[in-house]
Amino acid sequence: MKIILASASPRRRDLLSQAGFVFDAVPSEVDEKMEGETPGQVVMSLAEQKAREVFERTHIQDMCRQEGTERVVLGADTIVVCDGKRLGKPESEEEAFSMLSLLSGRTHEVYTGVCLYFYREGNVCRETFFECTKVTMYPISPEQARWYIQSGEPMDKAGAYGIQGLGAVFIKEISGDYNSVVGLPLAKVWQSLYALGLIRGIRDGEQDTGNVGQGAGLR
Repeated sequence: MKIILASASPRRRDLLSQAGFVFDAVPSEVDEKMEGETPGQVVMSLAEQKAREVFERTHIQDMCRQEGTERVVLGADTIVVCDGKRLGKPESEEEAFSMLSLLSGRTHEVYTGVCLYFYREGNVCRETFFECTKVTMYPISPEQARWYIQSGEPMDKAGAYGIQGLGAVFIKEISGDYNSVVGLPLAKVWQSLYALGLIRGIRDGEQDTGNVGQGAGLR
């Protein structure tokens, strides 16, 4: 089994590597559409759009048929929600400042959706899920917000902050999956792949070190 990550995010690449996954990164080229009534539905839809586009563009189904192999395309998307307002990546420094001001001293939710697209036994299969984590910020003064924005870090992050980077200095409390806030609920991804039978080499608590831990048992 081979994983194709439908993302250019270095943070998602780092998380997959952390778990020992062997994978290729093929960024999605889809024109994303915000679909769904709830934040969870929105991020699952966006993740599915990414995974489906890469699955179809790279002809995974044909390769699996010809080679007799299995491949999984993993799509993910993250949004921040505060007071019912969805915050994606800021398009300007002014928007980043507004986002940080909104989050200052408050608790918000971070939703990350995941879609696993794969071909198995003649069928195209799909598994989607999401994780929600609550994050509480310390108060952020205008001077602190401008200092942070000048670092450049907020500009490619949902909600205009990176919990794994300089933005960590503003985090007071977190309830839920830290990795999901970074960009991928790693444990839930691993558990889902295992439940689907896509991770092999673990039986009754024993680990086949020839597979798991070196490529996470994916073949």
